[in-house]
Amino acid sequence: MDGPAATAHGTLWLVATPIGTVDDLSPRARKVLAAADLVLAEDTRRTRALLGRLGIASGQRLLSLNEHNESRRLPGVLERLAGGASVALVSDAGMPVLSDPGFLLVREARARGHAVLSVPGPSAFTAALAASGQPPLPATLAGFLPPRPGPRRRALERLAAVPGTLVLLVSPHRLAAELADAAAVLGEDRPATLLAELSKLHERGTAATLGELARGPEAENPRGEYVLVVGPAEVRDRSPVAAEAAKAYEQALAEGHPRPEALRRAARRLGIPRRRLYALLEEARGGDRG
Repeated sequence: MDGPAATAHGTLWLVATPIGTVDDLSPRARKVLAAADLVLAEDTRRTRALLGRLGIASGQRLLSLNEHNESRRLPGVLERLAGGASVALVSDAGMPVLSDPGFLLVREARARGHAVLSVPGPSAFTAALAASGQPPLPATLAGFLPPRPGPRRRALERLAAVPGTLVLLVSPHRLAAELADAAAVLGEDRPATLLAELSKLHERGTAATLGELARGPEAENPRGEYVLVVGPAEVRDRSPVAAEAAKAYEQALAEGHPRPEALRRAARRLGIPRRRLYALLEEARGGDRG
């Protein structure tokens, strides 16, 4: 194989697999998969089909490693590595470990002195970030959002404080709900690009605001796999004044939100903490009384 050779203590290979087009698999990745003593797959059925398309016999070399069994698989895999085996780790698509299983195995393999080598290639994170038209750096891969509305909104609220561009993997089954929550929490006017079917025949992308995407045709009729790239929040060059705070709050109330939610939305739109918004609203009320 090209690159560093396997060691007597075993080698763990992290192999990137196609995210849509099988021809994206690198020749080096094919060599590693063909020569590995053990192939760890997120879904053995999908990986067996991929190996078959590549003309690689899987035999008894395939073993599942997923979010449900990674902890249980660790001792056996580490024993194989200790015996000098060459182990390849793949996910269903893209680079393993990133929003996919494998972190525990990589950490433990390194702790035991095994070589951990990467075979880079397809990645939805880098492909979407490069094609989005949003500022590429700094960028944060946030992965999938929680499926339930409450935890999802709390996760988005935490992400609202993260500077730079955000990359979210979006479920087609929850696309409308997740876009609506992203717009509500991160801001209706925040720039974003929604990409679908990366590297496939019908790859497409729409650049707009989060509010426009939430009301757009993709949200109404989801088709395929999606990645949402959210551009950085606008950096204000001055602090908002009391009149702006009052206007943002009244606008949120006019949209039908109860007072607590209207306060949260107004603060987010202005990019200030809620305690600062309260102070500005008090200032505005004082001005009205005067």
